[in-house]
Amino acid sequence: MPHKLIRKLEHFTRLASDDRAALEALAQHRQRVYRARETIINEGDKPEVINLFLDGWACRYKDLENGKRQIMSIFVPGDICDLNIFILKYMDHSIAALTPVTVLEISRDAFERAIARCPRVMQALWWDTLVTVAVQREWTMNVGQRDARERIAHLICELYTRLDCVGLVTEGACLFPLTQSELGEATGLTPVSVNRVLQDLRRSNLIPARS
Repeated sequence: MPHKLIRKLEHFTRLASDDRAALEALAQHRQRVYRARETIINEGDKPEVINLFLDGWACRYKDLENGKRQIMSIFVPGDICDLNIFILKYMDHSIAALTPVTVLEISRDAFERAIARCPRVMQALWWDTLVTVAVQREWTMNVGQRDARERIAHLICELYTRLDCVGLVTEGACLFPLTQSELGEATGLTPVSVNRVLQDLRRSNLIPARS
C-alpha cells in the first residue's frame, strides 16, 4: 500500500478521504521486487511506467567511461520516480536498487486517472516536486562548495529528515544502509575520505559508533 506516499504528501496539504482512497487504489497495479544492486531502468531505455517506491532504497546515477559512477539522487520509501518521465524519449540516466527494493509500477494514464478528481493530491505532488528540485540544488552545492565533512553530514541529515517524513525514524534513529563506496559516489569523495569523515563524526558523537 502507498501509505508512505500518503504520509509524505500530508506534510504539504491535508488530504480528504477521497484523496487517500485515490492514492490507495494505485496499490492494484503491478509490484516488482529488485535485488540489491539490480538495475531498475538503464540509460537509453524508453520509460514506460512511473515507479513508486514502497520499500527499500534506490538511486539515480550515471556511469562514466572510466567505470566510475556518480549517484545523483537517492530514493527511499514513499518516493515517486519522475512524474513527468514520459517527456523523455529515452532515459538519460539509470536507476538501480541499493538494497532489496519493492516498487509499484503505474502507467501514466492510470496515474492521471487516479488523481484527475483530486486537486489536493495534485497540489501536494507539485509541492513534492519543488522540494525534490530544492534537494537537487543542495546536492549541487555539496559537490561544488562544501568540504568533505559538510558533504557527508548534509546527506545524512537530508536522508534522516526524509525518512522521518514517512515514519521510518524511531526514537531519533533510522536505518542507513548506504556503503562507504555509495556515500563516496553520492558526494564526489573517495572511500578513504568517506571513512575518515565517518570516524570524525563518530568521535564527535554526531553519529553512533558501530555496534
